[in-house]
Amino acid sequence: MYTVNSIRNICLLGHSGSGKTALAESLLYMTGAIDRIGKNADGNTVCDYDPEEIRRHISISTSVVPLEYHNVKINLLDTPGAFDFSGAVMEALRAADAAILVCSAKDGITVGFEKAWKYCEDRNMPRFVYISKVDEDNSDYNATFNALREKYGNKIAPVVIPIWNSAHKVTGIIDVLNKRAYEMQNLKRVEIDVPADKVSVIEEFNDALKEAVAETDEALMDRFFEGGDFTYREMITGLHQGVKDLSLFPVLCGSGLTCLGSLMLMDNIIDLLPNPVQGNYHKATTADGKTEEFVVSPGGVPCAYVWKTVSDQYGKYSYVKVLSGEITSDTTLVNARTGETEKLGRLYTMCGKKSTEVKALGCGDIGAIGKMDKVRTGDTLCDPRKVVSLKQIPYPAPCYSMAIAPKVKGQEDKVGTGLNRLNEEDPSFTLTNNAETKQQVISGTGDQQLDVLVSKLKSRFGVDAVLYPAKVAYREKIKKKVEAHGRHKKQTGGSGQFGDVWIRFEPQEEQDDMIFAEEVFGGSVPKNFYPAVEKGIQEAVQKGPLAGYPMVGLKATLYDGSYHPVDSNEMAFKLAAILAFKEAMPNANPTLLEPIGALTVTVPDSYVGDVMGDLSKRRGRPMGMSPDHEGNTVIEAEVPMAEMSSYAIDLRAMTQARGSFTLEFVRYEEVPKANQAKIIADARAND
Repeated sequence: MYTVNSIRNICLLGHSGSGKTALAESLLYMTGAIDRIGKNADGNTVCDYDPEEIRRHISISTSVVPLEYHNVKINLLDTPGAFDFSGAVMEALRAADAAILVCSAKDGITVGFEKAWKYCEDRNMPRFVYISKVDEDNSDYNATFNALREKYGNKIAPVVIPIWNSAHKVTGIIDVLNKRAYEMQNLKRVEIDVPADKVSVIEEFNDALKEAVAETDEALMDRFFEGGDFTYREMITGLHQGVKDLSLFPVLCGSGLTCLGSLMLMDNIIDLLPNPVQGNYHKATTADGKTEEFVVSPGGVPCAYVWKTVSDQYGKYSYVKVLSGEITSDTTLVNARTGETEKLGRLYTMCGKKSTEVKALGCGDIGAIGKMDKVRTGDTLCDPRKVVSLKQIPYPAPCYSMAIAPKVKGQEDKVGTGLNRLNEEDPSFTLTNNAETKQQVISGTGDQQLDVLVSKLKSRFGVDAVLYPAKVAYREKIKKKVEAHGRHKKQTGGSGQFGDVWIRFEPQEEQDDMIFAEEVFGGSVPKNFYPAVEKGIQEAVQKGPLAGYPMVGLKATLYDGSYHPVDSNEMAFKLAAILAFKEAMPNANPTLLEPIGALTVTVPDSYVGDVMGDLSKRRGRPMGMSPDHEGNTVIEAEVPMAEMSSYAIDLRAMTQARGSFTLEFVRYEEVPKANQAKIIADARAND
């Protein structure tokens, strides 16, 4: 078991295709964990083991790969780069103490990199920048590095730089701090002489590092200005402090395919990135509701946070980060969410899908607990002597919804059961049963996420499902006061039925629900039949005259009628009321109402014109614009919900995924006449 000082928890962040998984493979190979380097295209990497990941050649969930290097355990968390799976990134950020942001030398600063940087900024997370694919065709290290400097300032500090040959092909790398050069020969690192044309460059960057180190300590600053030199240990200590207090962001480079720079990256991880005690502070809520700072303590009582759940063909594993003390397979802890006592199952360290049983997990370490059926992601497992609850993982709000149904009728329950199981693994999507539209609606961050869930339903639970647009919950309302007569008469043989009513129907603004009143004079309709009349109308308003949508804002007043002393009963008056409703509605100027949402869109200033033009096409009404503190414009508008089904995908395309939005229902409004005919026709066609 490793001590907390000998553990590093690092998450790999970056755009899809930037080389995160390839980098993880190279680190595994260089530490002897694997004997050959896998490739995404071949579907044989350690991190991407799920059948969907293999089929799509992308990461879908966060994988954990532990590396052992120089007696230090590096828990590497490989996260998805595709935006649809950002929930997995949120999980990894909760478990990590630092991050490596991967930026391809071929693509430069991408949207995914920008988002990853903001995630780290929001969490005050120490980070490296790793420029990948430096030795591939069409790569440009200088352009990428200069773009980083321009965007993030002089805090961007190169500690590893590439070596080019005369054909501008990267052949090796230079350790700026040690002023040594290396190249790879048959996946082995070999030291070489520093090229003569790089000596001045190294000196320049080395001096910049010294200046950065000097700024971390007054005594060092004085020595720097006096022209004194620093020892290697002083340099490492100063750089470590700079990384920890976010005054320095080291830049390294290399290649996942050739392992160029991989050993140097691990050296810097050990030397410069924080251990779990030095990492981010945690806020915890105590049993009495108070918030306090949670101190990561090797000598404290046991406490572990469940940051990820896997429930698949390999079994159910609750991934935990031990935040205090140590845990063993016979440790008994309290689930702060439920208050229930949980005896831990077997403990494992995970490397992709491979599990290795261990006797204990120490403070700061990441592992998994098997078969904890009542435990879910976000739970805090703690000692009964100190029950605290750490805050939940901030999953992105679902913004893309589709209806889901089985291809074979009668398998609706299997769809629901399967999705609930998948929700244990991926809490970033929601499933709701809409009683009004009689649809199961699944909501997530994008179409790719929902497509993966449908594929997993088939592969894991044997049920074929299809996605289709969710129905819009329209309403109907009358605009004119009318009176109508309803008579139900059946008096042929045996006991008859007789109900006769006059009802006034009119619009009202007091409430959405129907208001029933009576103005009967002289007992023309006995009081004991009033509830039957009301019940009949309540039943009728569930299906309006235009398209069969529920009616709102209606007042019905019973003011006259007649009855038969023998044949009148509650059913007769109920049916009479329904007949009066059906007679009245066509003459009451009925209209369709649609749900209106309050939309808030945040986009970079350069995309405002495109977004506003698009909102106009969706019948949106701009309500205002304002700048935020990050160079974006916040657009507020009201827009029909019916026009927003694909907005998550369309906004991503319009803004290169730089835009975000929230949408909340606010009220119902009348549908423009030009749009009503199609809605009515579609509703009747699907009835």
